[in-house]
Amino acid sequence: MPILQIKDVRVSVHRFKNAVPLINKPIEDDYRIICEIETDEGHVGIGMASRFLWHGVAAIVEKHLGPAIIGMDPRDLEKIHARLQPMISERGAMTGINLAGLSCVDLALWDVIGKASNRTVAQMLGGAKDYADAYVTYGFGAFETEHLIEMARVLIGKGHTRLKMLVGTGRGLVADARRVAAVREAVGEDILLAVDANESLRAEEALRIAKMIEPYNIAWFEDPLQRVDARDLGNMRKRTTIPLSAGQMDGHALRFREWIEHDAIDIFMPNSMYNGGMTETRRVAHLSQIYNKPLSDAGGGGVWCVHHVAGFRNGTLAEIHLGTEQVEEQMFVDPPRAVNGRIAIPAAPGFGVTLDRDVLKETLVTA
Repeated sequence: MPILQIKDVRVSVHRFKNAVPLINKPIEDDYRIICEIETDEGHVGIGMASRFLWHGVAAIVEKHLGPAIIGMDPRDLEKIHARLQPMISERGAMTGINLAGLSCVDLALWDVIGKASNRTVAQMLGGAKDYADAYVTYGFGAFETEHLIEMARVLIGKGHTRLKMLVGTGRGLVADARRVAAVREAVGEDILLAVDANESLRAEEALRIAKMIEPYNIAWFEDPLQRVDARDLGNMRKRTTIPLSAGQMDGHALRFREWIEHDAIDIFMPNSMYNGGMTETRRVAHLSQIYNKPLSDAGGGGVWCVHHVAGFRNGTLAEIHLGTEQVEEQMFVDPPRAVNGRIAIPAAPGFGVTLDRDVLKETLVTA
């Protein structure tokens, strides 16, 4: 097999403007860090990190991680990670923007490997399916109850049958529970309905609202607790019938192991933009298989995460986040779109998407 060599690693920061659908309320600007890795044969892989300390993440890639892998074969993922790990943290800790920098580099490596081998990332992960069923994160705190109901009906009209809404919105637990009840009544029992607190609640608050909404057939309660504390999450799981999920922001394998050790989690939800990349998500996926847990996706993972849901045989649902969807519509030429609640894996190799270079010029952040 001919040797591939990494010739260049490029990184850029981009700012996208979005709005809450239906009410057209502007959302805080969405920053994305894009990494491109080019080989000596001209293959270019793209990866991405999101949202936090974007200039810091870009500097990590440009000044440290990128130069360290020039000349290496992108297929040698273990060798590459062995070189980068001491740079991320000399004592092996898995934290912060260092992981975000590693994430966008690693995703670009998977993309370039796929393009060099003419295989999709889903196929390289195992190829269980060529699609992923999806749920839609739509129930934003900015919506009033009537908006929640109206938007749910719009999505159902487009063929979606799985919805997720926020609790811990600042309106109070009783008000949030009433919003959940109103949506359930409006959409009926045949629609999957999940909730997400975005790590906003104290342990006693999370358990209290869980008890309030248990009668409404909630598919899962995502990130219910502040910092998703393993001990508190384990205690909560023993006291509610709602399945618990976590992993979107700090979902590396050691964190999932901690949740498993505390019997704290029902659904694994890694996000390759934050946890160190697809190489780390692959470790998480194997752990989920060992413990017979479903593997899903959260945190606006978009096209980067739909591949792991499709690739592994215990993959269940990929997330369509209405904010992320707006970014991908701007960023990519013809991004993958759901049809009747299912996303087909693009036929093109790697992640199967093409950057819109004109949009990248318009959204480039230089200072």
